[in-house]
Amino acid sequence: MLEAIDHPSRADAALDGGRIRELKLARPPVNALHGELLGSLLAALQRAGKEAAAVVMTGQPGLFSAGLDVRGMLQLDREAITAFFIELWRLQYALASCPIPVIFGLTGHSPAGGTVLAIYGDYRVMALGDFRLGLNEVQVGLIPGPPIHGAFARLVGGHAAQLLTRGVLVDPATALRVGLVDELCDPSQVQARALEVAREYCALPREPMLKTRKLVRADLLALFGKPGQELMAEREFGRMGTEMWFAPTAQAVLKKLFVK
Repeated sequence: MLEAIDHPSRADAALDGGRIRELKLARPPVNALHGELLGSLLAALQRAGKEAAAVVMTGQPGLFSAGLDVRGMLQLDREAITAFFIELWRLQYALASCPIPVIFGLTGHSPAGGTVLAIYGDYRVMALGDFRLGLNEVQVGLIPGPPIHGAFARLVGGHAAQLLTRGVLVDPATALRVGLVDELCDPSQVQARALEVAREYCALPREPMLKTRKLVRADLLALFGKPGQELMAEREFGRMGTEMWFAPTAQAVLKKLFVK
């Protein structure tokens, strides 16, 4: 479901010289995000923040994550759906507040939930090819929550209005042009390039880099509310997610698309 792999923070060094922790999504066939995987990612990210110098998140060749496990979620009651959205909020918050750089190696398709995770990273390496990413929630009767909208708009600026409202999924070249990803590379090299970027962060003077990183990401963290109000914010996100999920229009569209 999730593989944690440690790499040296310098290509010519051993692990005792510092480590980069790769968190590799491994839930076949499409790395769909369900409650257990969200919880595993959250715990692994929190551990990495204490044990590693940087994090790299990857998927399988041709696919990072197809998004939420909609088929599984359609079997859940309101209480379980609320718990799911709270866990999703917690993972987003953990990514935004992670004390070390988080680099995404987007190994292929990354729509919806895949993009939701990536927008909280420090850097995104995207595979070249016939892949799609973006936030297409509106096309399946859903809406992105305020933190998701804010983090997406932080990257793509004025493009966010039409991309979100139309629920557009874009190709890698368009994603690079609008700022959704930071660079493109051959699919076979995504993981290696993401590790290289992580090592570039690790090679910088540590304290100045981390202080600057905290400064430039302050607006991202602010999307989650004032310090000390996290419990209230996660409950509100859970409530909003549940109401959105069980809205008649959303249920009709989701069941038409995902229930056979």
